[in-house]
Amino acid sequence: MVARTGWTQGAENRPVVHRGVPEGSEERVAALYWEAFGRKLAPALSPPGTGRAFIAAHLHHDRGAVALAAGRVVGVAGYRLQGRALTGGGVRDVLSAYGFFRGLPRLALLALFERTPAEGELVMDGIAVDPAHRSRGIGSLLLREIIAVAADHGCRRVRLDVIDTNPRARALYERHGFTAHRTERTPYLRRLMGFGAVTTMHRLVTDADTDAVSERRA
Repeated sequence: MVARTGWTQGAENRPVVHRGVPEGSEERVAALYWEAFGRKLAPALSPPGTGRAFIAAHLHHDRGAVALAAGRVVGVAGYRLQGRALTGGGVRDVLSAYGFFRGLPRLALLALFERTPAEGELVMDGIAVDPAHRSRGIGSLLLREIIAVAADHGCRRVRLDVIDTNPRARALYERHGFTAHRTERTPYLRRLMGFGAVTTMHRLVTDADTDAVSERRA
C-alpha cells in the first residue's frame, strides 16, 4: 500500500510508504540511518551523537521516502537526484560542526561516499529499517517507491552501491531486478569502515514502471 499525500496510517497498522520526510522526524530518520550505516559513517561523522545530529540538521526532506507504522517512522530510503541527496551538509557545515583541523580529514572521507548520477539516472543512497520491523516487507515497499520516483522524473535507470558485508541487501535488490554492473575492491577500507568491496548495481526503469505511475495518477 503506497500513499503520497497526508500522513495517514494503513489498516491494522500495516506500514504505509510516503514520499518525503515529515517535519519533526529528522532525529528519528538520522537514528535509523546511523543504525544501518554507522560503521561506514563513523570515521567521518563520529562520535555517534554528533553524527546523528549532523545528519538530522542537514536532511533534504524531499529526497527520501519513509515507511510509517502506528504513526512512527520505521524505515527510510534516500536518493540522489538533480544534485541533491537525502543527507546534506557542505564544507562549511562540516567545519562548523567539527572544527577546522578535525573537519578537514572528515571531508576527505565524506568525499568517498559521493555518487553523482549520470544523465537520466537516479542514485539510491540506501535503505534503513528499524530492526524491530524487519522481515515485514518494508524494504521492498521503499525500494518500489524509489523506482516509482525515478519513473516520475523520467529517469531511465536506478543505480545503487552495496557493500560485500551486506548480502541481505544485495538479495533484496536482486529480487527487484537489480543486476551487478561492477565490483570495486577496497581492502584498504576494511579495517576503517568494515567492508572490502563495493558492488554497483543497475536497474532499468521499464515501461511497466512508467505505466504503474500513470495509473496511480489517474
